[in-house]
Amino acid sequence: MTVHDHVVVVGASVAGITAAEALRRNGHRGRLTVVGAEHRAPYDRPPLSKQVLSGAWPPERIVLRPRDRLAALDLDLRLGVAATGLDHDGRRLRVTSGGPLGYDALIIATGVLPRRLPGDDLAGVHYLRTLDDALALRARLQPGARLLVAGAGFIGAEAAAVAAGLGVHVTMVEPGPAPMAGVLGAELGGMLAEVHAERGVHVRCGTAIAALTGSAAGEVTGAELTDGTHIAADAVLVGVGTVPATAWLSGSTIPLSGGVVECDAYGQAVPAVYAAGDVCAWHHPRYAGRIRVEHRTSAAEQGALAAANLLAAPDARRPLTGIPYFWSDQYDLKIQAFGLVSAGCEVEVGHGGTAERRLVAAYSREGRTVGLVGIGMPRQLRACRTLLASGAA
Repeated sequence: MTVHDHVVVVGASVAGITAAEALRRNGHRGRLTVVGAEHRAPYDRPPLSKQVLSGAWPPERIVLRPRDRLAALDLDLRLGVAATGLDHDGRRLRVTSGGPLGYDALIIATGVLPRRLPGDDLAGVHYLRTLDDALALRARLQPGARLLVAGAGFIGAEAAAVAAGLGVHVTMVEPGPAPMAGVLGAELGGMLAEVHAERGVHVRCGTAIAALTGSAAGEVTGAELTDGTHIAADAVLVGVGTVPATAWLSGSTIPLSGGVVECDAYGQAVPAVYAAGDVCAWHHPRYAGRIRVEHRTSAAEQGALAAANLLAAPDARRPLTGIPYFWSDQYDLKIQAFGLVSAGCEVEVGHGGTAERRLVAAYSREGRTVGLVGIGMPRQLRACRTLLASGAA
């Protein structure tokens, strides 16, 4: 086992906390510091746009680990402290408080930040990245209120479903051809558009927000769209994508491509620095190149593997081989996917169909199946997932 006196994990969400646990589990007995930009105890993010936003779950239910489990890790857990710069040659991490942190090895798990819209300083404009974001938006979702959702990806589509269920008048604006079409493709995206419309959501595709509008008092009143129309709203949720939280690595020796930390098959960016989660791209032998996956299960898998590889001898490290997985809950639909699915794939529905809204679809590139999507057919999806894992056509 490689010995490091002091390991610092930057990021206290699922990738970072899983990495810290794996460091202890794999034999690290030295100092272990976890730096987290939020003041709250580490928590899970997927429920923010679903159970927390709807009010079905209280905030304490999404805490990642109970206090006693965190205490057992013997962490120097620094919450409310953000990374501001890195001198890897000198093994120094600059942070917002407490002075520079020296380290022997580093794991980067800072995740992503929401892509912002100009004019978003108006009251009533919301993002949905943190627990505080979810609680602030939840307070706006009163029956009869008007919510404009910018972007129909995971966050936008899930939040629109929750808001509609609470009696809110929802308009969802998406520049693509259908909700989640960039991931699921036009056919399944069109099915989702129908589902949302049936639940009262006004779905506007092929257009986007050109400018937010506000009152003299600084409250949002709606938005001008690129097609020239105006949508009135009491609140706006912006879900137009994310950017990796890597500004603090500017000027460092950590390799970045498009703001994403570049890693090898073992999660290493440079010697003694590994990365995990949404912030990075790993070389994946199954997909013949680096892949970046913004999903909770991949973040946990990468965090555990990065920690194990950091401590392992070079010839004992293990590459990333897992199949990415994500899910999305919208109304009574549970959408599950394995592999890399995108609008650029050929899509073939092999079980069920969009009309009955129960299906398993295969996604392929150049004749090779690279992913699967299932809706309401978990048994069939599991069987197909086994074939995907084996590399079968």
